[in-house]
This record gives sequence, structure tokens and C-alpha cells, in this order.
Amino acid sequence: MAKKESRNDVRLRRHLRVRKKISGTPECPRLNVFRSNAHINAQVIDDVNGVTLAAASSVDMKLENGGNVEAAAKVGAEVAKRALAKNIEKVVFDRGGYIYHGRVKALAEAAREAGLKF
Repeated sequence: MAKKESRNDVRLRRHLRVRKKISGTPECPRLNVFRSNAHINAQVIDDVNGVTLAAASSVDMKLENGGNVEAAAKVGAEVAKRALAKNIEKVVFDRGGYIYHGRVKALAEAAREAGLKF
């Protein structure tokens, strides 16, 4: 009998399928989101050189509850601020295989409001 795939296995397959098409360049890096039950992380990545240009997470911001929509919005605003400090205005959004809803949507909208274009 075949083993049932977990939600995370399905998400990882979806993420790899999207990553075939989305890639960050030095001119337009990739804003990647990773979401866990307790925290949320965002990175601005240049895939050509294989380097992270800016990052923010609910862990390094020492948020009391990093697993809610308010924390995601704060992380989105912070990663946008750090990217803009390095003269990065335009990014391509990589939702990491998660649906665009809840914490992922809050992070993206906060980054847009803080000045990132995608």
C-alpha cells in the first residue's frame, strides 16, 4: 500500500515546480517566505550568485508570538526596510508553495506598503 503524502511533501513539490520558473537576479532578487507553526521567515535572495541579500524573521525580531498575522506583517515590513537600505526596490515574490492567504498574504502586503515592488 502506498504511503500517503504529508501536506509538507505536497507543498515542497509545489515549491519546486514554481522554482523552475521563478529565479532571483541581482537586478530583481527573489523574496522567499518560509512559514512554520511558530515563526515566519523572509529572505531576499540573488539566485545567480547564490547569496542572501536581506533577511528578517520573527525569531531574530524577538516577537512574542511569531506564528500569527500581525507578526508576519511586522516581518514583511522589516525585510522591506532592510532590502531598501541595500537599494533593492524590485523583487519577485516566491510564496514557497504556500497558498497566498493569511500570514503569507500579510507579509507580502506589508512589504509592498513598506516600498518593495513586485
